[in-house]
Amino acid sequence: MLYGRAVEQASIQALVDAARAGRSGGHVLRGEPGIGKSALLDWAAGYARRAGLRTLRVTGIEAEADLAFGGLVQFLWPMQDRIGALPGPQADALRAVLALDDGRQGAPDRFLSGLAVLTLLAEVAEESPLLCLVDDAQWLDQASADALRFAARRLGADGVAILFAAREEGFTATGLPETRLSRLSPADAALLLADRGLTPAVREQVIDESAGNPLALMEFSVAQRPYHSAAGPMPVSDRVLAAYRSRISVLPDKTRLMMLTAAAEARGHLPTLLGAAEMLGVGLDDLAGAEQAGLVDVTAAVATFRHPLISTAAYQGAPLAQRILVHEALARATTDDDCRARHLAAATTCPDEKVAEEITRAAERARGRTAYAAAAGLYEQAAQLTPEPRTRAARLGEAAWLALSAGHAHQAADLVGQAEWLVAGPTSPAVLAPVRAAVEFELGERRLAARVLVERSSDAGPEQAALMLRAGAGYGWFCGDRQAILDAAERLCALGRHDPMVSGMAALVREDYAQGLPLLAEFVAGARQAAPDAWRAAQDLHSGAHRWRPDDEVLTMAWGAFCAMIIGADAAAAELAQAEVARCRRHGLVGALPQVLQDLAGVQVQEGRHREAEASVAEAVQLVRDIGLEHRVPRLNSVLARVAAIEGDEERCLQLAGDEPNTGGMAGTTALSLLDLGLGRHAAALDRLEAAARGPLRHASGLVSAGADQVEAAVRLGEPERAAEPLRRLEAWALAGGQRWAQAVSARCRALVTDDEAHYLRALEAHEEAGRPFEQARTRLLYGEWLRRAKRRSDARAPLRSALTVFERLHATPWAERARAELHATGETLTRAEPTAADPVERLTSQELQVVRLAADGATSREIAAQLFLSPRTVEHHLYRAFRKLGIRSRRELSRIDLS
Repeated sequence: MLYGRAVEQASIQALVDAARAGRSGGHVLRGEPGIGKSALLDWAAGYARRAGLRTLRVTGIEAEADLAFGGLVQFLWPMQDRIGALPGPQADALRAVLALDDGRQGAPDRFLSGLAVLTLLAEVAEESPLLCLVDDAQWLDQASADALRFAARRLGADGVAILFAAREEGFTATGLPETRLSRLSPADAALLLADRGLTPAVREQVIDESAGNPLALMEFSVAQRPYHSAAGPMPVSDRVLAAYRSRISVLPDKTRLMMLTAAAEARGHLPTLLGAAEMLGVGLDDLAGAEQAGLVDVTAAVATFRHPLISTAAYQGAPLAQRILVHEALARATTDDDCRARHLAAATTCPDEKVAEEITRAAERARGRTAYAAAAGLYEQAAQLTPEPRTRAARLGEAAWLALSAGHAHQAADLVGQAEWLVAGPTSPAVLAPVRAAVEFELGERRLAARVLVERSSDAGPEQAALMLRAGAGYGWFCGDRQAILDAAERLCALGRHDPMVSGMAALVREDYAQGLPLLAEFVAGARQAAPDAWRAAQDLHSGAHRWRPDDEVLTMAWGAFCAMIIGADAAAAELAQAEVARCRRHGLVGALPQVLQDLAGVQVQEGRHREAEASVAEAVQLVRDIGLEHRVPRLNSVLARVAAIEGDEERCLQLAGDEPNTGGMAGTTALSLLDLGLGRHAAALDRLEAAARGPLRHASGLVSAGADQVEAAVRLGEPERAAEPLRRLEAWALAGGQRWAQAVSARCRALVTDDEAHYLRALEAHEEAGRPFEQARTRLLYGEWLRRAKRRSDARAPLRSALTVFERLHATPWAERARAELHATGETLTRAEPTAADPVERLTSQELQVVRLAADGATSREIAAQLFLSPRTVEHHLYRAFRKLGIRSRRELSRIDLS
């Protein structure tokens, strides 16, 4: 019987009932120790059983918080026979978690296990709805917590409920609803104590001292009094802990030693516990007194403490020397290498290279299973026990890499700082420079990251130096550090290395477009031919110990696609980005996909595929939220600022362009200037772009192409002299790069300045061979305006109508209004079309549109699920909703729907 929990029980009941009806959900119960979280999970399990749900349960163990996938192993074990039904990469990931395939290479993505758990739960729920209970979630290792959180956020129409119980700190679950458990009221506390045989005076004292904490109420009632401390008032949990220590202290010595051994072992694994106990001269019989006192439960399989605070009291109440003896015995008794490493670390109080090596091996096993947080903690432990300073620094460096891979940039910064303090000399800067740069890049210090790599490359070997210099140049391009790019190119030349990417960037910052653009084009061509090999090489570098490895974000961003976007090679950029997206989907690279989708969305915006770009960004935003990387959301949303500018949506454009740390605001600047231009604020547009052209990102290709906006704004202001410099740069860029869209835009700008029709005709001819429909429509609009001013009104109508059609398709409201006004000025009567029913496709959500497009291409629900990181049942749910909006009943009818 639970008292005072009616609201919480109703919430849990709703969660379970939704799962029974086929709707998934997650919920977090939070509260202090003893507040009743586990009791609510027990109640939930009983309710689910009566409702016909299957229940799975996992409990976090404090001692295993750094044990790779310890929690997930416990959770998955009952379902291991179903793993073979999962897609290959996902099945491999879970086999690695369960150590069912020792020869398998570690998965390249730390979130793949979460995707696999999602798919596995959906598979199991096909037979019966599921309730998953996660107790003491604050003590789950991060790899397990990441996987379970990902599944809870991403499950949809699958009939799976996941209920977490956690303390106030140590477990974040952004995006999941939470309930914070309050303490019991005096009336509910009295009901709880009603049958405990307490006198009224003692009962009132116990209620007062327990402050409504149910565990304190029960514990103080056992003693028939509350626990008082001579040191003065203590938190309730500390008073309960002290009470447990008091109860343990009166037990026989052997019972206390056996309880200490069980607390140190932590898992309740009887073979290990009994093996260590025999070495210590105690045995299972010695736990009888603790069982009788209601402190420990022993079954044929496990020995468990009735509450985690009892385990804490048993461990903390023992002398250090005795704890060390117990851990030494457990290290000898266990057959699990990772547990042995944990006990050896706990038993070692001074540097010991042999123990450090064993912990290092455990760290490498954790790395191979993508449990990067656990591996980082183990490497840090190994470093603390390493006597030789250089080896200690190297292990701290590895810990920093792993912490960064786990998403803990600040922890990584602290670790690499410790390593740098330990060592000095000609080689140490090069050894630690890559991780220092990766940390600074992730923390937003892009300029510092570039300088670290370029300056310290001189202390590295040729191979490592070349990789450092390429990344340094890339970082320099992002943040506008012209000197870093030039220095990187100079040092590569001194090494005798030809790197067209770095040399091309160096030429562009010197405004030598004739040299720079062909070099980058050479790099892009090579990337298109060798992308698969380059990807494998990058993964090999990432898995090698003590070698240069770019951080995850840079590693997963295809440099080829990036350079293709720099030079405006839209087709190549689209090809490379789509290939990377396909690779990420095929291999379940959940963490890598958002950046690749961002690259793809940028290309889609330029190609006029705004709906597809919005779908790409929406998927990426949802993914980064699902995997707990919300800080990347502004960077992703900034891609769509240009779409909002084209549509004339000022509020949305300002919101999307407002915070863009990845490019120093350049894409936001160009989007806002385009918005100003479309709304007729020519002076504001020109001032904004001229200020940007004087800044550190002057070399950015987006700013060079935005020179077209500068030219138009200057001409409309009657200040053509302010158009000269941006036009010069744009024409030089277009000539050197050979991109037909750029040549078309530069010819249009030349026509604006010279008022010469020949340039308009040349621009239109080039547009016929190029993409970028918005730019083509702008050219036709300007040409139509020129024709009307030249008194050739009938000739003006065709280009103006063509421009209007494109603007309307792109929802470019201010530009469409301008085209309509020009058509009206030619004498053409435009009647406002009667409002028509919205295109049914427009009513689809981004995810529904993705699902429908894949279904239209013939993909099955399972294939779609694997590509979009969903469950098949959720895919079917999206199809059902989409079919209703589209007015169709089956996949066969999709062929008659225009989904472009």
